[in-house]
Amino acid sequence: MLADEDVKPHKVRYYLERRDEDFEPKMAEVLCVYQEVAVLRANDEQAEVEAAPKVAIISDDEKPGIQAISNTAPDRPPVPGVHPCIARDHEYKRHGTLSLLAGIDLRTGHVHACVEERHRSREFVAFLRKLDTAYPPETAIKIILDNHSAHLSKETKNWLDAQPDGRFSLVFIPKHGSWLNLIEEFFSKMARSVLRGIRVASKAELKQRIVAYLDDLNRAPVIQKWRYKLAQPV
Repeated sequence: MLADEDVKPHKVRYYLERRDEDFEPKMAEVLCVYQEVAVLRANDEQAEVEAAPKVAIISDDEKPGIQAISNTAPDRPPVPGVHPCIARDHEYKRHGTLSLLAGIDLRTGHVHACVEERHRSREFVAFLRKLDTAYPPETAIKIILDNHSAHLSKETKNWLDAQPDGRFSLVFIPKHGSWLNLIEEFFSKMARSVLRGIRVASKAELKQRIVAYLDDLNRAPVIQKWRYKLAQPV
């Protein structure tokens, strides 16, 4: 009976409440940064001589809890007429987790990354130091990021305050607006193509394979682009 009606109280469809009072202006600020990226990239394509960038725009986030899991029995290859896919034992062994701190340069597609045991303020500051060494001193580094506690901590603010004026600027996405951060697409692809079903003997091997994947990407960087126009609803 309920299946024939427009109202279906037996089903649940989830939605995300906007709990940030400043959601609209924060979203507009992020979208304006993406528009700035488009302008800068257009200028890059027209420039006859490649020069050091005066502005670097980074889409930043962390992917915590990447599990290092090993098999307790070897995988079995597919056998025609028996099982068409790889057979894997249900039991496995946990070796712990790693956190990936990453930032994509939206002008070049280069991925800056650190693979750490945790993702506290000290790891985030170490990542900022890595960005600092990656660009010339005169380059302004603009970072799009979320409201994670490590991004707002006293340790992080103290380090940023000690940097030269104009070197770093942070653009925060609104709460519950992770879809506004382009790096989420990168993490989604990485989860599907590299991390899904991965089996390793240790955390060291997991880190080695993540770093190898990132190095391979940076040999032929893929530029992430915002797919919607500013005038379109998102």
